[in-house]
Amino acid sequence: MTDTTNQRPVSTFAGDDAATLPTTYTPADVEGELYERWVDRGYFTADAKSDKPAYTIVIPPPNVTGALHLGHAFQHTLMDALTRRKRMQGYETLWLPGMDHAGIATQNKVEQQLAESGLSRHDLGREAFVEKVWEWKRSYGGRILGQMRRLGDGVDWSRERFTMDEGLSQAVQTIFKRLFDDGLIYRAERIINWCPRCLTALSDIEVEHEDTPGELVSIRYGEGEDSIVVATTRAETMLGDTAVAVHPEDERYRHLVGRTIKLPLTDREIPVVADEHVDPEFGTGAVKVTPAHDPNDFAIGQRHDLPNLTVMDEHGAITVHGPFLGMDRLEARSAVVGALREQGRIVAEKRPYMHAVGHCSRCHTVVEPRLSLQWWVKVEPLAKAAGDAVRDGKVEIHPKSLERRYFDWVDNMYDWCISRQLWWGHRIPVWYGPEGEVVCVGPDEQPPTGEGWHQDPDVLDTWFSSGLWPFSTLGWPEKTADLEKFYPTDVLVTGHDIIFFWVARMMMFGLYAMDGEAPFKTVALTGLVRDEFGKKMSKSSGTAVDPLDWMDAYGADAVRFTLARGANPGADVPIGEDWVKGSRNFCNKIWNATRFALMNGATVEGPLPASEELTAADRWILSRLNATVAEVDALYDGFEFAKVSDTLFHFAWDEVFDWYVELSKTTLAKGGPAADASRRVLGEVLDVTLRLLHPVVPFVTETLWTRLTGAESLVVAEWPADSGFRDAAAEAEVATVQQVVTEVRRFRIDQGLQDRQRVPATLELAGTSLVDHEDAIRSLLWLTAAEAGFEATASLPVAGATVALDLSGTIDVEAERKRLAKDLAAAEKEKAQTTAKLGNEAFLAKAPDEVVAKIRGRQEAAEADIARITAQLAALPKG
Repeated sequence: MTDTTNQRPVSTFAGDDAATLPTTYTPADVEGELYERWVDRGYFTADAKSDKPAYTIVIPPPNVTGALHLGHAFQHTLMDALTRRKRMQGYETLWLPGMDHAGIATQNKVEQQLAESGLSRHDLGREAFVEKVWEWKRSYGGRILGQMRRLGDGVDWSRERFTMDEGLSQAVQTIFKRLFDDGLIYRAERIINWCPRCLTALSDIEVEHEDTPGELVSIRYGEGEDSIVVATTRAETMLGDTAVAVHPEDERYRHLVGRTIKLPLTDREIPVVADEHVDPEFGTGAVKVTPAHDPNDFAIGQRHDLPNLTVMDEHGAITVHGPFLGMDRLEARSAVVGALREQGRIVAEKRPYMHAVGHCSRCHTVVEPRLSLQWWVKVEPLAKAAGDAVRDGKVEIHPKSLERRYFDWVDNMYDWCISRQLWWGHRIPVWYGPEGEVVCVGPDEQPPTGEGWHQDPDVLDTWFSSGLWPFSTLGWPEKTADLEKFYPTDVLVTGHDIIFFWVARMMMFGLYAMDGEAPFKTVALTGLVRDEFGKKMSKSSGTAVDPLDWMDAYGADAVRFTLARGANPGADVPIGEDWVKGSRNFCNKIWNATRFALMNGATVEGPLPASEELTAADRWILSRLNATVAEVDALYDGFEFAKVSDTLFHFAWDEVFDWYVELSKTTLAKGGPAADASRRVLGEVLDVTLRLLHPVVPFVTETLWTRLTGAESLVVAEWPADSGFRDAAAEAEVATVQQVVTEVRRFRIDQGLQDRQRVPATLELAGTSLVDHEDAIRSLLWLTAAEAGFEATASLPVAGATVALDLSGTIDVEAERKRLAKDLAAAEKEKAQTTAKLGNEAFLAKAPDEVVAKIRGRQEAAEADIARITAQLAALPKG
């Protein structure tokens, strides 16, 4: 027989050595010390000079302000499992950690600190404020990195990066300069998301849309037959209207197109324009056009050469003259409606009117669409390359069903606003001269000096620098050994919710900067972690969970296994504390079974015995072990983490612990060569099973495997290989044993017998494959030998064998007979009803296929119940 793994450890611990293992597993006694040992020994440090094939994952950089939440723990568990397995498979594995400077979030943190002292950033000035942010980062930032250690993240800490460190800052300035010189970065006035509190433009991902109660007012513009009614939820913006738009084919307004009407509350006349953007079936079929305060209106304004009239300042205060001057936008909304009502211009009012309103994700202020002079990336050629990379097979999106979402984004991407009105971040490397000169400066160039020259005050969107992450972290723009060895990265593990904002940007920048070489080969998209009922976790509803609390209570392995077991590709992950408890129980089961094996001499020393020296149970478990190795490998390659975990759970618990360990007890108790062979098989099975489990539950497996094998560490052990050994005959033989044991156990339960209540019995096994398993069957079923005067009161024919039991004195036969008779009557009634329906041709002709299939299933279940209950009644003692 061929070994299931190539590595043979040099020594073994057995017998009395197992006594040094505590009777119960306490994660807190193991995890912290074990992790630091892994780091100190350099297991996670990648070598760019290695001849091994490379395998690279870069971590989605968490915000420097952040703390480990369940979403992080979920994705980190999957990335850790992938890299641990690849390391064991012989790859030079780099899992690169780091953090994002998180412009708005970090600046807000420091501004809040200053506010407590009665200061603002403007009191300090730009340079002093930025230094204050660096001080905050050094003191408070990055606590998530320590929490990652707690989870067991096998990252290469020697390569930790930060999006504001010197190397990454050089990368940002380099690519900005290249894009600028290629005409792919430009400055223009466009509509952006604006936060009146943070006083900056926001990216789409920094805006959270919430259903909010408001009011929908219908306003009459113009007079008599020349009037038009428009509806709006933002009445204050009508002060900035520069047109009313209707559909070109709308007969109701054809006579007005090209003419002007008077804008209420103002002295202005505005034109009526025809534009196909307008839906004639929605509302009145006419819309107000405010190009400076709405993205759709801005597009209409561009097409019709309309003026852009800004009516609010950066704080959201009204700037037009008149009674509304200086009012806050929300205050002005009510005032404008009131003034229009006085003039009889309000045709209809609907309140509350629920509609989606954008809020700043950091301060929760209502976001204002605003015309602003900003820096933009021209995305069309970059986005086309990003789409083609997936279409051409350079990059695989997994699961494939989410490709469509990716294409929907990259094929319809708008130019990207990259400037932010902040002080913390990568400052835009553009200088303006006294005569209107504009100079973009690269990292090796000197900025212009002299009177009147000044640098652009804005900084870049955080996503600009994080879009460079797969190659900037490896030393680009320099041609480093790390870049040569570890780029492109292999897998990006990230949530499907940021496919648009991060994945697409990395694809665009990677293909542009790296001569058409995509930043990763596979994008493995995950869902979001939700509560056990599938609802979004939130602090306000009390459903948010700190994973550190669960790790304190149940251990990191239990949290990791629970998360991995729910990780179906692209699907959301429900999780509840009871499930973590179940995973804790699984870890305890692994511990107890391995401890039992060690105390009974399980060994990994020497080759496996030849097949003829093994029991059927030995051959069965080795056959199932190799099949499991093959199955797990295939599932990992398909990123089926949930199925990997489920497969290993059922193999370890059901087959190894519940069956093989129990079956081997009788062999071990007899001693001799068969027992020695089983000890070697038991050691082999645990060795390989612990290796398979290690990527997901690293701490408990490391503790047990090093004790079992005496080898250095599972982190650097070899991944198991399928030897190809299969034994169908042994699998069939053990399946028959399982059938007998399962049927008799079910009968015992039906008869109300206690779990370990001993019952006298005889076993007729002659002529079956069960002959060699009588001792094991008796042990598993708590059956004692029949003594003189034995009289069977129940006889069970199972798998060609007969198990006869004496139940006298163990149950109330008459009460049991009545209970079973009642159950039998119910089953027969169910069968009669379903049979009648299935025999009704009219019903079958009209009923959907799924309904018919469901009724047929009920009929089959009833027939099975009748057979089972009838057998139980026949087996009851006579009397």
